[in-house]
Amino acid sequence: MNRKSLLVGVFIALTFVGAAPASAADRPDPERYESQTPVSEVKAGGSRDTVHAPIDVVRHIVTDFDGYSAYIKRFEKAKVIGRHGDKTDVYLQVPIMKGAAKVWAVIRFDPPRPNGTGDDVVVTGKLLKGNVKRLDARYHISKIDDQNTKLDLQLLIVPDFVIPVPNRLATSEASYAASRAVLGLRNASEQHR
Repeated sequence: MNRKSLLVGVFIALTFVGAAPASAADRPDPERYESQTPVSEVKAGGSRDTVHAPIDVVRHIVTDFDGYSAYIKRFEKAKVIGRHGDKTDVYLQVPIMKGAAKVWAVIRFDPPRPNGTGDDVVVTGKLLKGNVKRLDARYHISKIDDQNTKLDLQLLIVPDFVIPVPNRLATSEASYAASRAVLGLRNASEQHR
């Protein structure tokens, strides 16, 4: 084989390697953001990413609440503790401030609901009880194409600690928790596709 053929072969091989989707470990963390909501002066923290899996798989993983502690390393405990009609009550425990405190909550999640037209769905959860004043979760799952889905999680956590926590810190913790959740759910969805 001459040198020119070898270089062409290497170029073609590198082109195909470069075109392959990155593994979960090689991809960057999900994008984080903050969002003002009409219900609190504390901003919600959010995260979003593209998931290389069909929307039905992502929807299934997002609503597999018992699996959260396996999918999402940040969640120490996650357990379905009840059902009320089509709603699901979930106990969650998450360490915050580098483990200095823990947020625990029982959240009632609604089933996936259509969000406008198309295949977009929203899954919302509201605090029933816990050691925070407020905890709202809102997943927005939208189809990009048959094999790719956009996953967006917005968390509003309003602390109720004896020691006051600045709003900025609460938002930062919510954004970080949302990022870890989206990362775990993204990876689980891509493994189950």
